[in-house]
Amino acid sequence: MEPMPIVDLFETARKLGESGKRVNVLWQEPESLAFVARGREYRSEFHINPSEELMYQIKGEMRLHYRTPEGKEEVAIIKEGSAIHTPAGVPHSPRFPPDAYALIVERKRRPGEIDRFHWYCRKCDGFLHEETFTVSDYRADPVSLAYKRFFDSEEFRTCKKCGDVMPAPAPENV
Repeated sequence: MEPMPIVDLFETARKLGESGKRVNVLWQEPESLAFVARGREYRSEFHINPSEELMYQIKGEMRLHYRTPEGKEEVAIIKEGSAIHTPAGVPHSPRFPPDAYALIVERKRRPGEIDRFHWYCRKCDGFLHEETFTVSDYRADPVSLAYKRFFDSEEFRTCKKCGDVMPAPAPENV
């Protein structure tokens, strides 16, 4: 029989905050993946996940930005102690401060599945850039990798429609 991990979410969040890391993977099994995430000071991308996600807000409040099938940006407020289900394929951007923590549960990626990260212009909402990853190990923190690639390139951050350039955050915030 496989071990059945019991996790103290508050203690895990506390240790994650002390570590300075963004993600603590609790487990990665063939059909499930669970991790605690610490908020990022500057999150602007929309993640398109090939699997469904359950997000439970352990501490603090999350503003879950998402894009409707028509492309309109909406925001759902997830209060501390609340959970939300995000269907596969919905572009979403969980935004919460670095002293807030969320439990994320999703299906581990199947061979060939690709995670996508999209950025949109803050002025005209034009599409800026896409980063893609095949995520075989979530401990590699694909969100941080996508951020680094995006923010290291002024070309990627420049809107082709209106010319606005999305500013890069301070390196310690990426």
